Amino acid sequence: MAKKGQTFCSYSLDTKKKAVNMRLQGMTKKEVAEALGIADIGRLKVWMRKYREQGDSGLIDQRGRSKGTFHY
Repeated sequence: MAKKGQTFCSYSLDTKKKAVNMRLQGMTKKEVAEALGIADIGRLKVWMRKYREQGDSGLIDQRGRSKGTFHY
């Protein structure tokens, strides 16, 4: 649950892929977060899990409306 005054960051697919590749090359989560300007180190853990389970498609943001669905 969000806390009062909390701000949320969204990251591009390119940034997520860079972060995953840096982790796979042996960099620590802290090093990757500092290099890419990622505020929440826990995000890297989530991205790694999704990448292991689903590959690149797991890094795509699935929230919100489906892009292929139109309602008239």
